[in-house]
Amino acid sequence: MLHYKTFILRDDAPWITFVHGAGGSSTIWFKQIKTFASEYNLLMVDLRGHGGSKDHKTKQKGRYSFSEIGDDIIEVMEHAGIAQSHFVGISLGTVIIRDLAERYPNRVSSLVMGGAVMKLNLRSRFLMNIARLSKSVIPYMFLYSFFAFIVMPKKNHKESRLLFINEAKKLYQKEFKKWVTLFTTLNPLVAFFRMKETHVRTLYIMGAEDYMFLPAIQKLTGHHRNAQLHIIPDCGHVVNVEQPDVFNREVFSFLQKGK
Repeated sequence: MLHYKTFILRDDAPWITFVHGAGGSSTIWFKQIKTFASEYNLLMVDLRGHGGSKDHKTKQKGRYSFSEIGDDIIEVMEHAGIAQSHFVGISLGTVIIRDLAERYPNRVSSLVMGGAVMKLNLRSRFLMNIARLSKSVIPYMFLYSFFAFIVMPKKNHKESRLLFINEAKKLYQKEFKKWVTLFTTLNPLVAFFRMKETHVRTLYIMGAEDYMFLPAIQKLTGHHRNAQLHIIPDCGHVVNVEQPDVFNREVFSFLQKGK
């Protein structure tokens, strides 16, 4: 089972499950704990190969799939006795929780999609192809650091960029290869998500400087009735780290309005 932590307010409090992106861990949510633990029970998971789940053993010896990674989270929920939860994801974590909403709608109370990845543009597809072709010959930390700088290039992105790079150092090379291969299955899945709206209430919260992923989210939220978008000025991809006060306020308000 995945490594996880819970912060329990009381037995009857609603749950929030936080899901990090590729190369991160549950530690990226440290600026959210105090705010949300005042009203909710919290579940923090480390995805396979990341953080405390670095040595997590799976039955899959080959490539990963988004459904398998999502099922890891459902396994933790069942073990912890969590029937239903709000889900907050960042970066690639948004794809995982959107897939959970599609396959387990009764488990998902609402979705918060921070730095959402719902389309790979030409630049991001080019970067993924570089990673796929060179993952066996170039040290993975060089590739990851390069990608982190491309996605989070500005001075005010430095904290989140370094946080993800430092967390990625805990990955094994073999694990990195599996996550890179996972990206090859991303485009068809997110194309389906852009076409088919979920009936779950969804907040997309994006940085105004998230130039690789924001345009697709602006287009998506323009025609998905259950989705709303909040754009944070002077902010890049990892919105919960770069602008935690704004992120916490907007997410908390969204969750409270859904009661």
